Amino acid sequence: MKKFCVLWVAIVLAACTTLSAQELYVFAEPASNMAAHSLGVRITSKGMPGNDFRNRMTPEVMFGFSKNLMVHTQGFFSNYDGGYKFEGGSLYAKYRFYADDKVQTHFRMAAFGRISGSNRKTFSRDINLQGDNSGLQGGLIFTQLLHKVAFSSTIGFSHAFKDVNKQIFGAPQPTNMLNYSFSTGYLLAPTVYKNYKQPNFNVYLELLGKTDPISGQSYVDIAPAAQVILNSRTLLDLGYRFQAAGNLENRFDKSAWLIRLELNFYNVL
Repeated sequence: MKKFCVLWVAIVLAACTTLSAQELYVFAEPASNMAAHSLGVRITSKGMPGNDFRNRMTPEVMFGFSKNLMVHTQGFFSNYDGGYKFEGGSLYAKYRFYADDKVQTHFRMAAFGRISGSNRKTFSRDINLQGDNSGLQGGLIFTQLLHKVAFSSTIGFSHAFKDVNKQIFGAPQPTNMLNYSFSTGYLLAPTVYKNYKQPNFNVYLELLGKTDPISGQSYVDIAPAAQVILNSRTLLDLGYRFQAAGNLENRFDKSAWLIRLELNFYNVL
């Protein structure tokens, strides 16, 4: 009986993940969390188009401590500055503090924070706390699910730690940055939900922007993406982001592709 109950809980959690699959955004985080008491592992590959293959690998472990709290740990490795080497790491936490859940619809709000360390040299006003800069970040996320469509917006603030030993002489010094995004996702398949083993196919379109409050320089990226979910446990993401408008000085990655594999294990914590 106990084994049956555990299996039933796992199936229910997996089904809940499937129902809100269209808000598992590729470039941004939703206000919703991963299932409670679950563990997830990811490997993300990001790179910039060009003849020389420049790539960053990000292994990640995710912990769903409760329905309201999840934590990510990340490591960063890239060949941006020559051969592949370790760049640093990051700790990310998200707390969902409001939820209005109904049948096939919900509205949720969450607060998030991140602390990162990186040994890369700084040369741009841009602040990227997933490999390029050391610093702190915090903000709010708002997500609305309407049957097969999900909308989400994020507003945040980033602060880069000052380190004169990492500053390239004559380059702009990253200090503070406003972050904002708007993401939408649509569940293309299945058209009729029967069980949690059905493959899911989602498409996304995300707008990702930043503004330097001191100089007024900013940019906005457009990021289309696609996602396949198998057995409500395995996710494969494919996306590409490119700058649509902006004048931020010395920006490093005006365009980049992303490939990610994610595995989730339910009811293990």
